[in-house]
Amino acid sequence: MAEASERINTPISTVELERRWGAVRAAMAEQRIDVLLMQANNDFMGGYVKYFTDLPATNGYSVTVVFPQDERMTVVGQGPAGVVRELPPQGDGLRRGVARFMGTPSYASCSYTAGYDAALAEKSLERYAGGTVGLLGTAAMSFALVDQLQRGKLSTAKFVDASDLVDRIKAVKSGEEIDRMRRTALMQDGAMAAVFAAIRPGMTDLEAAGIAEQFGHSQGSEQGLFLCASGPAGTPAFFGNRHLQNRVIRAGDHFTLLIENSGAGGFYTEIGRTCVLGKASQEMQDEFEFVLRAQQFTLGLLRPGASCKQAWEAYNEFMRENGKPEEKRLHCHGQGYDMVERPLLRFDETMPLAKNMVVSAHPSYTTAGSYSWVCDNFLIGDGGVVEKLHQLPQRIFELG
Repeated sequence: MAEASERINTPISTVELERRWGAVRAAMAEQRIDVLLMQANNDFMGGYVKYFTDLPATNGYSVTVVFPQDERMTVVGQGPAGVVRELPPQGDGLRRGVARFMGTPSYASCSYTAGYDAALAEKSLERYAGGTVGLLGTAAMSFALVDQLQRGKLSTAKFVDASDLVDRIKAVKSGEEIDRMRRTALMQDGAMAAVFAAIRPGMTDLEAAGIAEQFGHSQGSEQGLFLCASGPAGTPAFFGNRHLQNRVIRAGDHFTLLIENSGAGGFYTEIGRTCVLGKASQEMQDEFEFVLRAQQFTLGLLRPGASCKQAWEAYNEFMRENGKPEEKRLHCHGQGYDMVERPLLRFDETMPLAKNMVVSAHPSYTTAGSYSWVCDNFLIGDGGVVEKLHQLPQRIFELG
């Protein structure tokens, strides 16, 4: 197969892609699934498309992938109407493992184009009219895609949700994938350090977060979130997105930042730290010491074979015993090509933990006078957590 094009930003190896395809096809054969269908329109949580093709969906443009058990893929994506590119068996270096690319100028903002992608996907799926089609990530698929297939030439096909089948493979990282995620974590360490070195009174939250984003871009990062908030001492400041980052930072303020961007090659990790443009209060220090304890308690639960539901229940019991708020959202989860990837340490997760999963642990809570949290990524080994991927010290950074 042709090697990856020099145009790809830090491509995954072809050997790694073939490992993924082989593992998934073996699982498909075991569950008697003839073909997989996936669709994404972003590279925040569009990981299935990236995982199979090493090319992300971006800009809100839909990318639809047909992955047969017995032949190369078909990709439907943004392009001139009627474009069909048949690719040689060895690929062209850009679309490895792909037999054909079919283009269509469809846009989610223009509802009358909703059926364009579905019509092309239908052509690729016609021979499976009497077979079983596995859907990946139904929450990310357009209604138009599945509805048109089920009412058209695939009306006699059996549709099943195959997300769990692929998730259990995708969540366990190979050596190459773990190496990429280590590099992402170290990039984020550098980005956080760059912000704390440059932050000054008079900057807006947005300007401070922009330092982290620019640092990431200089290291090959393509996409991500930079959530932050500043506030006076003695007040909680829960971070927000860019639309909520207009506040001007003042002397004595505290500033909390989450950096959750992909590294070169598309893998996500995330780091969260707090700084003070002055001295941290004793309350801040005491609450921070507790979130470090909460993170360590969480790490002790991350063992191969462990139930995420039971771990979540144990964590909330720990919080109750210490007079802290229970977790109602999400404080620990897998990462990879998705910012939030299974398994989730939560009441509704069915996937057990396993060796070589990379997870983010970010316990947090709010009091009347502070927002307290810490966030890092960890690698699970044979008996539990064996490595913290981030190396930036876990402390409140006093910059005054």
